[in-house]
Amino acid sequence: MTLVAGVDTSTQSCKVVVRDAETGALVRTGRASHPDGTETHPDFWWQAFQEAAAEAGGLADVAAIGVGGQQHGMVTLDQDGEVVRPALLWNDTRSATAAEELIEELGKGDRAAGAKAWAESIGSVPVASLTVTKLRWLRDAEPDNAARVAAVCLPHDWLSWRIAGHGPRSQGGDGAIGQTVTDRSDVSGTGYWSPFTNQYLPDLLKHAFGATPLIPAVAGPAEILATTPAGQPVGPGAGDNAAAALGLGLQVGDVAVSIGTSGVVSAISATPTADPSGMVTGFADATGAYLPLACTLNGARILDAAAAIIGTDHAGLDKLALSAPAGADGLVMVPYLEGERTPNKPRSTGAWHGWRLANSTPAHVARAAVEALLCLLADGMDAMVKLGVPVERIFLIGGGAKSEAVRRIAPQVFGRAVIVPPAGEYVADGAARQAAWLLNPEAGAPTWTREGTEVFEGEEAPVIREQYAAVREMTHNR
Repeated sequence: MTLVAGVDTSTQSCKVVVRDAETGALVRTGRASHPDGTETHPDFWWQAFQEAAAEAGGLADVAAIGVGGQQHGMVTLDQDGEVVRPALLWNDTRSATAAEELIEELGKGDRAAGAKAWAESIGSVPVASLTVTKLRWLRDAEPDNAARVAAVCLPHDWLSWRIAGHGPRSQGGDGAIGQTVTDRSDVSGTGYWSPFTNQYLPDLLKHAFGATPLIPAVAGPAEILATTPAGQPVGPGAGDNAAAALGLGLQVGDVAVSIGTSGVVSAISATPTADPSGMVTGFADATGAYLPLACTLNGARILDAAAAIIGTDHAGLDKLALSAPAGADGLVMVPYLEGERTPNKPRSTGAWHGWRLANSTPAHVARAAVEALLCLLADGMDAMVKLGVPVERIFLIGGGAKSEAVRRIAPQVFGRAVIVPPAGEYVADGAARQAAWLLNPEAGAPTWTREGTEVFEGEEAPVIREQYAAVREMTHNR
C-alpha cells in the first residue's frame, strides 16, 4: 500500500490525515490545536504540525505530502528566515482602512474606478483579509518591522517550507527565504497575483508596501518544487477552500457551502471572474480552473451565540429552530457579530429586527439565527450567479453542516436540494489527494469514492430571503 499525507493548517488547529494513495482509504489521523486570536506566531503552526504528525503515527512511511491552509495570512521573514512579527490571519480586520486606501489610490480618488481596476487586475476588490492590505497596514503602523521584511509568504507556504527542511537560522535552519513555494489557489488571494495571466503583479505589491520583498514560486497543480530532507515530494499545496474542493472532487457547476469559523460559498468555474462590487473574490482553484468565492467573517459562531442567548446546546438549538415556522413570524437577525467581509462591513455589529411579543420565544430566536446564517451565504451565491457562474449542485460541509436545523432549512433558503457528504477533514483530504496526484501527474488527481452522502430537499420559502433583504443593508456601525 502506498501512503500519502494531507495536512490542514487551519485557523484553529492542524490536522494530518494519512490515506491510501490509490483508494483514498483513511489509515490514521492526528490533530493539534493552534492558539486563539487573529494573529499568531508561525512557530505555533510548526509545533502543532509536529504534534499532529506524531499523533498520526509519523510520516516516515508516506510517499508524498500535501499542505492546505488558511488563506490570506501575512507571514513576514527577515534575511535569516526569522519571523519579523506574528502573522496576521485572514480574520484580522485591522487593515480595513488600508484596503479602502488602496482602492481609492488605484482609482485616483474615485472608489468605483478603483474597485473596477482592482477586480480587473486580481479578480477581487481588496478587503481586510487580503495579504496586500495587511502589508500596507504593516508599512504604516509598524515601519520598523516593515523595514526588516525580506520575504513574504502565506501560512501554507511557510509550513511547507519548514516541512521541506528549511527554517530560521536561530533554530539551526538554513534561512533559505528564496525557497518558499505556493500554488495558484492560495496566491490568488494575496492581491498581487493575477488569475487572468497567472503571473505576479509586482507593481501592485510595491505600491502597497513600498518595497518588493521575495515572494514564493508558484507551482502548477501537480508540480514538485520541494522535497523533505528524506526525499518525499511536497506538493504545491492549496488554500483551504481550494483544498476542500479538491477533497470533495468538485467539478464545474458544483458549489460548496462551508460553515466553519467563517462561512464560505465557493464554486468551480471554467473561467476567471471579476466582480467590482467586491461580493465575489476571483480566486483560482487547485486543479488549473477557477474558484470564485464569497467569504463571510461570521459562520457557525452565529449558532453558538444564539445557543448561548437561549441557554441551550446545539442539539437544543436545532430542536427549537425546527419547531418554529419559516420566517420566524417576522423575527430577523442580521448576523454581523464580528463585523463582516461579505458584504464589506468590517465595523458593523449584529442586530435584531421585527421583534414582537408574539415572536419573543427561544424557538423564534433559534430559527432566526439559522435563517440569518443561511441568508448570509445565499447572498454570496446570488452574487456568483450574476457573474455567470453555474450553480447546479450544492454541497454543504463544515462543522455547521452537522446541525440538523441547518441541513433541513437550507433547501428553503437556497431554493434547491443540498448534498451533505459525511463529516470529514476535507481540506486535509484535498491536500492528501494532491499528494497522491504528485506520484502520477499524467493520470490526474485520483478518484476517491466516499460513502454516506445524504440529500436534503424541501420547498423554498421566499419569505425568509424577503425579510432578510429588507433589513440587511441597515447600518449597525460601532
